[in-house]
Amino acid sequence: MFKHYNMNQVVLPLDLEVKLEKNDIAYTVNDLVEQIPDEAFSQFSRKTGCPSYHPKMMMKIILCAYTQSTFSGRKIEALVKDSVRMMWLAQGYEPSYRTINRFRVDPEVKELIRQCFVQFRCQLIQNKLIEEEAIFIDGTKIEANANKFTFVWRKATEKFSTSLIEKSNQMYDELLEDEIIPGIERESSDELSIEELSAIENQLDEKVQVYDQEIEENDDGQERKRLRSERKKPKQYRKQFQDFIRRKLKYQLDMKIFGDRNSYSKTDHDATFMRMKDDYMMNGQLKPAYNVQLATEGQFALAYDVFPNPTDTRTLRPFLNYIEDNFFELPNFIVADAGYGSEANYSDIIENRALTPLITYNQYRKEKQRKYKNDPFNTHNWEYDEEQDCFICPNNQRLTFRYVSNRTDCYGFTRSFKVYECEDCSGCPLRSMCTKAKEGNNRRILYNQKWEQQKEYTRKKLSEEKTGEIYGKRKIDVEPVFGFLKANLGFTRMSVRGKAKVKNELGFAFMAVNLRKYAAMNSGHNGYYNINPAKNGANHLKLMIGAISNYCRLVMSQPLFYTFFVI
Repeated sequence: MFKHYNMNQVVLPLDLEVKLEKNDIAYTVNDLVEQIPDEAFSQFSRKTGCPSYHPKMMMKIILCAYTQSTFSGRKIEALVKDSVRMMWLAQGYEPSYRTINRFRVDPEVKELIRQCFVQFRCQLIQNKLIEEEAIFIDGTKIEANANKFTFVWRKATEKFSTSLIEKSNQMYDELLEDEIIPGIERESSDELSIEELSAIENQLDEKVQVYDQEIEENDDGQERKRLRSERKKPKQYRKQFQDFIRRKLKYQLDMKIFGDRNSYSKTDHDATFMRMKDDYMMNGQLKPAYNVQLATEGQFALAYDVFPNPTDTRTLRPFLNYIEDNFFELPNFIVADAGYGSEANYSDIIENRALTPLITYNQYRKEKQRKYKNDPFNTHNWEYDEEQDCFICPNNQRLTFRYVSNRTDCYGFTRSFKVYECEDCSGCPLRSMCTKAKEGNNRRILYNQKWEQQKEYTRKKLSEEKTGEIYGKRKIDVEPVFGFLKANLGFTRMSVRGKAKVKNELGFAFMAVNLRKYAAMNSGHNGYYNINPAKNGANHLKLMIGAISNYCRLVMSQPLFYTFFVI
């Protein structure tokens, strides 16, 4: 005996919500987007043309698709036609993949994504899933949507640009020496500008045209041969200067694209070539990628940003500013790994923000080792005489204070070092083990007093019970989010190009990770959970009866006969 099955009978198109489980993730997506203020959607309103799809509906279907590890516009379009939860979220609409792709890279969507993160964090606080005591910051590199062989390097561009300047100056001097063209007015004797190169190219072109006219008007074969021979040199120079103009324009554009970076990709100018952890051949392969910075708490992504820097040290301060301006007020504790430990970052958090950094530095773990503490030639283990302001080396020689050295890096940050120098290192039996300085030079120490104080402050904070416990959560808080993103969600490579579009896509991806985790934490079935309480069965019955009644009235008004059955 089988259940009734007949393809020739009409089945009522009931509300698709009836087919969803009460804890389906579609409810979570729907409730999150519905919490976004209506003012945020006003930018998408158009007074002319065909009415567009509602941005709420577009946000819902894209977020839901990302939770199902579907990132392609064509696959999202197919899901809208096949998936029950996507049909319910779209309410019968079927936007094309072009519409989906245009929407998710729209600059106005950035504000909607920000609102999603703000509303989601408020929801976490309301449900007491995060404590607002600390944020955990880390970064990861995600490959850009660009070919790995499309690199352009700053060092090579500067080298070729310098060679072009030298060669163009040399050729211009040769033109003047051979009296092929008259001289031009130059703004600088070091480099020919684009306008000056164009002026030289125009003069050479006029010179060649004069030869062309003379050759055309002359009937003597020998004379024509002589004229062609004389025309050859200015014609070659004209070709060279045309090439100079083209290359110089290209190098100027390259330097503008570089900005502060050392490389970029030809297919995605905002992508920088970085060393990736998936380098299985271990040959230092570089790939175009983005440095994604993430702030988490309770294994939920609360804020994110994208940077072109291959390392994390320079990203902390702008990322904290971005969080304060767009997401939420910073909590008391800022937790990060040793990649963020620097004098500039410590000074910014402690002095400018009046917060507590729980950030280690590069030598933090090494300083705890017995070998480090027992090394007699390690300057950190040398005795310091505070009264005379000097260090005493293993040979009982004094290194006295000489002067203060201020060093400013390429980013404008200045560090102050106290320079200590030994009185006389000549004839010291321990010299080879103590220093690598040339013979005749004495041992020196560069002592950064502020940096040493910051290191001591960090060691003290991390040794305390409360702050040490907070720092111990770092690995189990921020690292799993990247694992969920790459392993569980399968998001390992961008599908769009350009920093603005990449930020939008990452927003959808991180929010999808949040929604899946939130649903899994609160669901006892299939990892899905509805934030709102389950709807009453009587309400569903009313909806079903209403739908059946409307459909019957519609069909019975038609001349055709239909067979209905309701289970």
